[in-house]
Amino acid sequence: MSDVYAARRSLLRDRCAAAGNAAALITRPANVRYLSGASPLGAVLLVGPTEDMLFCAGAPTGEADEGRLDERLDVSVLGSSGGDPAVAAADLAASLRADSLAVEEHHLTVGRHRALRSVAPKLRLADLGTAVEQQRLVKDEEEIACLRIAAEIADQALGELLESILVGRTERHLALELERRLVDHGADGPAFPTSVGTGPHSGRSRHRPSDRRVEEGDFLTVCLGANYRGYRCEIGRTFVIGTSPADWQIELYDLVFTAQRAGREALLPGAAYRDVDHAARSVLDSAGHAEALAPSTGHGVGLEIDEDPQLAPTAMGKLDACVPVTVEPGVHLPGRGGVRIDDTLVVRPEADGGPELLTITTKELLAL
Repeated sequence: MSDVYAARRSLLRDRCAAAGNAAALITRPANVRYLSGASPLGAVLLVGPTEDMLFCAGAPTGEADEGRLDERLDVSVLGSSGGDPAVAAADLAASLRADSLAVEEHHLTVGRHRALRSVAPKLRLADLGTAVEQQRLVKDEEEIACLRIAAEIADQALGELLESILVGRTERHLALELERRLVDHGADGPAFPTSVGTGPHSGRSRHRPSDRRVEEGDFLTVCLGANYRGYRCEIGRTFVIGTSPADWQIELYDLVFTAQRAGREALLPGAAYRDVDHAARSVLDSAGHAEALAPSTGHGVGLEIDEDPQLAPTAMGKLDACVPVTVEPGVHLPGRGGVRIDDTLVVRPEADGGPELLTITTKELLAL
């Protein structure tokens, strides 16, 4: 992997040089990990004209939550009294006579920006913008392999839960059990806080589990994801508890399923982000649920659970091959409950079979 990280930094270095910047300071943790293999707490990365260096307050631990550092990368450990790693990095850039430094202004605090100017007053600070985030959009096959394993873990955890007795258990209990199962199956941890919604809570986006107990006839909505080697996937399913579903539950489920399938089928290279959103949203909109819809139909996943691209009505841009995204439409009816169906897929051309579905737990409306 060292060659991969070096190639990523080299590409960023070339982009900085083309923009007239001698070096770049990377402070956003996911971007640090993407370019160096690890993101120890508080670490920053200096991508210089010829050499790169990671600055951190303490020595990298090699723990799964921070990743495995590129062994070829130089590391400067400041120690407990070493100050701010970003300031140390700017100081080194200035000592190397760099005349400009591109920084991630969308991540830097005002105070940190001022500290950089103070330590290196002759260094021109430019905005790097979201250059690294855009570089992260298209995943290589190793990244996709990590996402594929994360999806398998999430599928396993969800599948085991569905085989257990659910009636009488609380949303909070079920969420904790799912997160334990994720770790048992090899995840570094959950990709995000697991959401379990029952009855009137079902169908809510990012519902925070409560002490409500599962009852016969409830809709049960579960949304979870696994973090595997830093890469995060997402899956969401809706089930009926105990009995055959009511007519309104079948009708609502079929509607959301149709919308989700339309969104999945629209995931092809060259498709506009907004067109994918429209494919799913129009199905629910035409059925009178416009006011109940989330701002977006889906989003990118990778080192973060919610990254570019955004599949939303006003989103600009088009999909490329090898971009992993979620498609997750849903409808919540206040006081009654609702349905969410959520998959993680990788955009692939039609010649390769179209979008690759990573989360494969059945989308049939099961009565548990």
